[in-house]
Amino acid sequence: MNRAEIEEKVRNFLIEELEVDEDKIFPEAKLKEDMGIDSLDFVDIVVIVDKNFGFKIKPEEMVGVQTLAQFCDYIESKVG
Repeated sequence: MNRAEIEEKVRNFLIEELEVDEDKIFPEAKLKEDMGIDSLDFVDIVVIVDKNFGFKIKPEEMVGVQTLAQFCDYIESKVG
């Protein structure tokens, strides 16, 4: 899976399943501050990532992940 496919899948689930406004989705967007993703949303994200990308997110690996680009980097490192 390439970077464009990862970004497309992430974008789709942010819009469809977490109801993030499309205009808030850009690489530098902060997951919490800009997109409004809270701890309950992160629980959903764990399930969604497992379903879409086939791996389980480990909370300790997400510590430094603050922006959408960093989140996509993280996924890419796991599936790439």
